[in-house]
Amino acid sequence: GVPLTARGGIVNEADLIDALNNGTVAGACLDVQNPEPPAMTSPLYTMENVILTPHIGWKRIETRQRLINFVSKNISSFLQGHPINVVN
Repeated sequence: GVPLTARGGIVNEADLIDALNNGTVAGACLDVQNPEPPAMTSPLYTMENVILTPHIGWKRIETRQRLINFVSKNISSFLQGHPINVVN
């Protein structure tokens, strides 16, 4: 299956629909689409093996608090000379 919660453009929607129809991919859970929202004619709305959710994960206070805690820990670790989540 394909869970997608990042950016809709990461997945080629036409290819995903083909893969879902021919069984290459068993199912998809999409919190983001490209475009967002999908066109009303998009097959994603009627496919039995697709779950679409509105892209509102950011609205929950718990999500924002988790991000604040994450950023705070990153800054604190960096200032102490032990950076975390480093991308080289």
